[in-house]
Amino acid sequence: MAGSTHLVTNQVPPLVGYDVFSADRALAAAVERHVEPDLRQEVLGELSALGRTSGSAQVQEWGAQANDNPPRLRTHDRYGHRIDEVEFHPAWHRLLGKGVSAGLTAAWGRPAGHLRRAAAFVVWTQVEAGNGCPLSMTHAAVPALRADPDLAAEWEPRLTSMVYDRELRPADRKAGALFGMAMTEKQGGSDVRANTTAARPLAEAGTYELTGHKWFCSAPMSDGFLVLAQAPEGLTCFLVPRVLGDGTRNVFRIQRLKDKLGNRSNASAEVEFDGTWARRVGEEGRGVRTILEMVAATRLDCVLGSAGLMRQAVAQAVHHCSYREAFGGKLVDKPLMRNVLADLAIESEAATTLALRLAAACDDGGEHERALLRIAVPAAKYWVTKRCPAVAVEAAECLGGNGYVEESGMPRLVRESPLNSIWEGAGNVQALDVLRALRREPGALDAYLREVGQARGADHRLDGAIKNLLTELADLEGVEGRARRLAERLALVLQGSLLVRFAPPQVADAFCAARLGGDGGAAFGTLPHTLDLAAVVERARPEHDPAS
Repeated sequence: MAGSTHLVTNQVPPLVGYDVFSADRALAAAVERHVEPDLRQEVLGELSALGRTSGSAQVQEWGAQANDNPPRLRTHDRYGHRIDEVEFHPAWHRLLGKGVSAGLTAAWGRPAGHLRRAAAFVVWTQVEAGNGCPLSMTHAAVPALRADPDLAAEWEPRLTSMVYDRELRPADRKAGALFGMAMTEKQGGSDVRANTTAARPLAEAGTYELTGHKWFCSAPMSDGFLVLAQAPEGLTCFLVPRVLGDGTRNVFRIQRLKDKLGNRSNASAEVEFDGTWARRVGEEGRGVRTILEMVAATRLDCVLGSAGLMRQAVAQAVHHCSYREAFGGKLVDKPLMRNVLADLAIESEAATTLALRLAAACDDGGEHERALLRIAVPAAKYWVTKRCPAVAVEAAECLGGNGYVEESGMPRLVRESPLNSIWEGAGNVQALDVLRALRREPGALDAYLREVGQARGADHRLDGAIKNLLTELADLEGVEGRARRLAERLALVLQGSLLVRFAPPQVADAFCAARLGGDGGAAFGTLPHTLDLAAVVERARPEHDPAS
């Protein structure tokens, strides 16, 4: 028959036209669990609306466009004037505007603000992860600025605004503002105390002139930046506005944009300060302590972002296998593929459940919750972000050769997946931060043990893992060389405790068997065959109407 070679069959419809939030049963359940009953309907409705936006074909296309058309640096205008501007594709601005209007910078002061924002961040990451960078830093700048009440009073209303104003003009003339950050330098990296950028005090109290080169400056088109520099009394935190109050541009020379593996929609730059005006944030010589408030919040966003990437990878894999037929049936019904999908699904659910528990702790603000965050955030940041690349690669393999093709969207997830492990302190930095919490803050370990202890007696494999962890914690001699192992065990035991308490029995059983009981292999798809894997996969399946 003429044209028969072009008959298209056994192809999977695109995963669009669905509610990204409601289709994620683990995420929706975590929100319901942690939000107060009187807020539940409001929060679930808000997140479902964002979920439908995120799952729409139009918004998904914006994500692809923003990555296919990365930002471009314009150092000068046509007349030779230095302007140091970054041009973005219109899709970037549409996405950033949607993110701001969805409250991704507005957690502070809202009821259940951190929880609802965390869930929204997981959802929005599944559209396009790059615009999460300025959204995350703007959100995280608030606690750092609170070190100076006057600065906080001036800037916090702008940063928590739900209005996206992209124009470069003085911040006091804008309905909303975004923040970036510039800490690392080429000679120091994570060792920010090696920074050489100099801050010279000016006549007006609290103002300085900065001179130096920053190796990584995130989101260089933001309205303000938190910057570390060496003042007379030591390393200090500063606020550098992009535009000064009189409308002139601050000295903010963008030397080049980084050519990155992933996160290509987002601009990361090298910048130079040369007589750049700045205001001090906090005390001189206390810069690391001041900016760590921002770092702690962005580290949690690394966990949330990785959870979102994993969820999207798993959703795409389960969706594909639910439609694709091979060897006489649907791929999802084949025992070996089902094992792979279930293994991916429990990793994704464990990440989401842990991330939302930590966000709820931020809302609580009590002593126990603050102590828990001190040890749980770096442990979670270490482990969840490490698992993300493995999940993304395995999920892409579930699509076979189709998963290696750009049109599938899976290569973008794979390229994005390592970023959160590197950003805001790579794995060794997180593991060492866990050790610092154990050594300097005994209340942190107490809070952690009380949290995981709530599930004691419910699963013998979890009980055994807690016992082994206590044995390891009892001997901290030479601990630095095994800090990664310790961080991993802390994260896994906490995930196991949460799943035993809150997840369906099939999910908790599979996690405890493979992750805590040793009944699983190094690769995905090695779960014990006696488990109810069909139920685990079904829970991970995104509800989708192919006609939408």
